[in-house]
Amino acid sequence: MDPWLIWLIVAAVLAVAEVLTLTAALGMLGVAALVTAGAAAVGLPIWLQLLVYALVASGTLLFVRPLALSHMRGPQTARFGTDALIGKPAYVVSDVTGTGGRVRISGEEWTARSYDETLVITSGTTVDVIEISGATALVYPRD
Repeated sequence: MDPWLIWLIVAAVLAVAEVLTLTAALGMLGVAALVTAGAAAVGLPIWLQLLVYALVASGTLLFVRPLALSHMRGPQTARFGTDALIGKPAYVVSDVTGTGGRVRISGEEWTARSYDETLVITSGTTVDVIEISGATALVYPRD
């Protein structure tokens, strides 16, 4: 079997292992094996292939992997689901008290409670969504 084909198989196995583990290390080793497959296809002797593999694997593990991990662990920039509703304005459809009511947030009707349980918010008032608790929006009137 040709050496370049062996390196290509090693690269594929490492790529599959990376997908299953998500460590970012096996992917870097797979990239090194892929580069080495190219070096083997050119006709480099086995000792040079091993040197190419060692250099590329070391370089990717020392320099590329830390960058990849920092991007994977970075702060979440977008809010999704109910977290995205917090801070949005809402329109009171039916009076909101500390025990219940209805508001319209971005075109959807939600059950709502007043964030301040002693406060009664009348229909037609614009409020801010302070928190989402289950399927209930906790709201407070805008100033």
